[in-house]
Amino acid sequence: MPHTRRTLLSGSLAASAALALPLGAAAPAFARSGRPSALWGVQSGEVTERSAAVWTRSDRPAWMYVETSPTESFRRAVRRHPGPLLGPATDFTGTTTLHGLPPGQQVHYRVVLAAPDDPRRTGEPVYGTLRTNPVSRRSGVRFLWSGDLAGQGWGINPDLGGYRVFEEMRLRDPDFFLFSGDTIYADGPIQPSVTLPDGRVWRNVTTQEKSKVAETLAEFRGNFRYNLLDRNLTAFNAQVPSIVQWDDHEVRNNWYPGQLLEDPRYSVKQVDVLAARARRAFGEYFPGTGLSAAAATDRAGGRIHRVVHHGPLLDVFVLDMRTYRDANSPGRQTTDPVGILGPEQLAWLKRELSRSRATWKVIAADMPLGIVVPDGAADFEAVAQGDPGTPLGRELQIAELLRHIKHQRVTGTVWLTADVHYTAANHYAPERAAFTDFAPFWEFVSGPIGAGGFPHGRLDATFGPETAYVRSAPVANMSPAEDPPYYGEVEIDGPSAELTVRLRQQGGGVLFTKTLRPGQVGQ
Repeated sequence: MPHTRRTLLSGSLAASAALALPLGAAAPAFARSGRPSALWGVQSGEVTERSAAVWTRSDRPAWMYVETSPTESFRRAVRRHPGPLLGPATDFTGTTTLHGLPPGQQVHYRVVLAAPDDPRRTGEPVYGTLRTNPVSRRSGVRFLWSGDLAGQGWGINPDLGGYRVFEEMRLRDPDFFLFSGDTIYADGPIQPSVTLPDGRVWRNVTTQEKSKVAETLAEFRGNFRYNLLDRNLTAFNAQVPSIVQWDDHEVRNNWYPGQLLEDPRYSVKQVDVLAARARRAFGEYFPGTGLSAAAATDRAGGRIHRVVHHGPLLDVFVLDMRTYRDANSPGRQTTDPVGILGPEQLAWLKRELSRSRATWKVIAADMPLGIVVPDGAADFEAVAQGDPGTPLGRELQIAELLRHIKHQRVTGTVWLTADVHYTAANHYAPERAAFTDFAPFWEFVSGPIGAGGFPHGRLDATFGPETAYVRSAPVANMSPAEDPPYYGEVEIDGPSAELTVRLRQQGGGVLFTKTLRPGQVGQ
């Protein structure tokens, strides 16, 4: 039977439905037969003009391979791409890199799992689609971004249809999704139910791994599997490639290297041990060049910060503001060589921004620049620390970067972030700032995509931010039922190269729109 976009996604939908069955219910026929099955769906990522990474997870040892075709029916030009043997060393996950794809085209793929001892014994194929990057600017670019999923105890609520925001985003059919960190909440147990302030009861799908804070590798892996129980998310993954970065909740709230925990919930007190386990699970559960499970223990080969090129219009600079930072502190240091990026990542970012020939350079930061984010009574978690004067602490590193962008005449920089659990558009200008040696720029904030909503934070005047728009919850930790998820949309028009940012809320349409013109200073 010919496949349509709807039937192409049916494999992922059926898989999620199978996982959501109550205990004791019959498993799908192909699983009972002893054939391997990809119950957690498929994902794609790190798409280029001619390549892409495709991910899946098997329920048992299996060989993975991927077939591609330019047509939904898979009746012509079918190519087979061999993949790895999936086994317990990677929690039965694996990624296959597809090479030789046509640029600027829709590619249909299906993942097939085969029994190790009999390659003829295969499971049900799971279908997906992706668009390769264009070689010309005519077609333009459109993508979404957000962060913060399953946080503050708000998980998959079957009464609300689960993570319905992903279905809304899927229907927008973007080129890719920028997942801006806090992809899981390893430090946030999920309870079966939570009573809301008005007496209603929020119900959660629960699992054993989500019943406590994650400490073991198995528990971190279980946190990533939890989100894949949602059929909206697996259908979204099957259609929309992702660019993924991490923040703190993949490990623990507000962590930094070398931290020793006093939290009584943890028997493992060294955060570096937790971070290594979380980093490995992160690499196993997201497809991406350099983010494979094998590279997860190699800091250089498996680093999170990277440049993702998307044709002549767009480069995405994915930052890691967690792995290389110094300890959270009051942030009043007059010298700070480590900062929030570390010296090597800062040098890399300056070098790659100068090399970029893309019209727009999106700097994907997992934490905001000018929003004050406290960590306890005296310390600060992000860049800003509330002192409106000249740069101090981690602000020194950002000042160096902004100075470099200005003096090297790097044009078209736009900052996208999440983390603070509300949405905002902030404009930075030297005439309002204590530090003035930089060119004006915009920072757009979105999220949470499925976590507690919080009131908006205050701004630090060091870099002259001014809020053009903000929407946030009136009280802390409002459920997604009361404060629906936020996400952002970026569209770059091919003929004009104008970049339009739209801040959106689930079910509520567009909240704010800003259009930027290429080469325009102070926009």
